[in-house]
Amino acid sequence: MSSPDIASILENSKELDRLRKDQEDVLLEINKLHKKLQTTPELVEKPGDNSLAKLKLLYTQAKDLSDAEANLSTMLISQLDTLLPPGPQGQPRRRLEGNEQKRKRVKTESDISRLTPSMRNQLEACASLKGEQVAARVTPRNADKDEWFVVKVIHFDKELKEFEVLDEEPGDDEDSSGQRQYKLPMGNIIPFPKNNDPSSAQDFPPGKHVLAVYPGTTALYKATVVHGHRRRKTDDYVLEFDDDEEDGSLPQRTVPFHKVVPLPEGHRQ
Repeated sequence: MSSPDIASILENSKELDRLRKDQEDVLLEINKLHKKLQTTPELVEKPGDNSLAKLKLLYTQAKDLSDAEANLSTMLISQLDTLLPPGPQGQPRRRLEGNEQKRKRVKTESDISRLTPSMRNQLEACASLKGEQVAARVTPRNADKDEWFVVKVIHFDKELKEFEVLDEEPGDDEDSSGQRQYKLPMGNIIPFPKNNDPSSAQDFPPGKHVLAVYPGTTALYKATVVHGHRRRKTDDYVLEFDDDEEDGSLPQRTVPFHKVVPLPEGHRQ
């Protein structure tokens, strides 16, 4: 057992401690921002607000730190293995394989446990959407335009943070086989307000841009709220859809409140 080997292990251990401290700092900032958004959700709609961009950056930092911690832990295990005295032939390898599987399982459980209560609640909320109809962007981020459809949630994977959804009524230009399935990240899904629970619906004022189901279809398009006489949250919206021109004007369409959701940031029609 050489001094340089021990020195390297100790140095990597210090780096591991630093990574974990950095993770704690980032998770603390994420928690603060979660509380801020929960208290004042309207903040994200103000011009110039960068709360969502900051939250995305913090999530990215947390993921990078977690990956770096896993890689460094693997390196330390390898370094320690070279210094440990060999056991009976075949035994060390079997033990290490078992430890590796256990480490992966523990890391997954640790990743979930390190999530803030707000993030855990968000994952539970996503899992509860099973069987529900939601708005889903089925096109990749680098596509020329965004296509949103009404789909049914089949399953939500908490570890991958990924939805499995079913398009039950594909358009005429779709595969003639009928229904189509997609696997989509959390950011591609927007839950609809519940028809029997108006409190879950946002109240969009006249002039507000929204994403809404076009009457008679299962596709969602950008629209503008034009009617200001809604007395209750359960009242229908009167909307003008972009690119819906007839005779040189935009006709007004009536859409139920539970088929209208906020317009996603950066939406491309």
